[in-house]
Parts: sequence; C-alpha cells; structure tokens
Amino acid sequence: MNYKLIVTIVNSGYSTTVMDAAREAGATGGTVIHSSGAGSHEAEKLFGIAVTPEKETILILSPENIAEDIMRAIIKKAGLNTLGAGLVFALNADNVMGVAFGINDSDDKEDR
Repeated sequence: MNYKLIVTIVNSGYSTTVMDAAREAGATGGTVIHSSGAGSHEAEKLFGIAVTPEKETILILSPENIAEDIMRAIIKKAGLNTLGAGLVFALNADNVMGVAFGINDSDDKEDR
C-alpha cells in the first residue's frame, strides 16, 4: 500500500479543528508539534523585540487513496482564508513500518 505524509501548518489553537476535519475525511490520527513561524512578514515588533507567531504543525500518515480528501477537508475548515490560516501539503512516504490500517502486524510471519 502507498502512503502520503500530510503536513499542515496552522495558527496555534487550530490543531483540533484540523484533526476533526481530517477524521471526518477518513484519517485515523495524527501528531501535533508546537512550532513558530519564521517568515519575515510574520515577525512583529513588540517593544523593539521581534515576536514570531506560534504555530502548530500536524503530521498525518494516510493511505494514498484518501490523502487528497483529507487535505481538502482540512483546507475547508482551517485553510489560508480562515482564522487557522492553514497551509497543507503532502509528501510520498516510502518504507512505512509500524502502522496497520486494518491489517494485523502479527499476520506477517514470514521472517519468524
């Protein structure tokens, strides 16, 4: 089976919105990483100190056949034109191990 790693970057506080939308489209889970923006237009000066906005990066491993549906659902709920200001992209995920997506890991007894 082919997989995609869906990466979403949103404003802090919107990871739940992203995960709810992703689950509605078929995702089974994800990982949230707290991060901060580094774009020059994002840094604001506060008392002469540059303050970068807090972000959340959400990683979702998905079977390739539903990845685009998940991405569309995320953009609809938390895309650039929403308060979440989200950006979503996908990468091919090769050599995925440790996930089952409905297949029991113990079924592979070839190497035992």
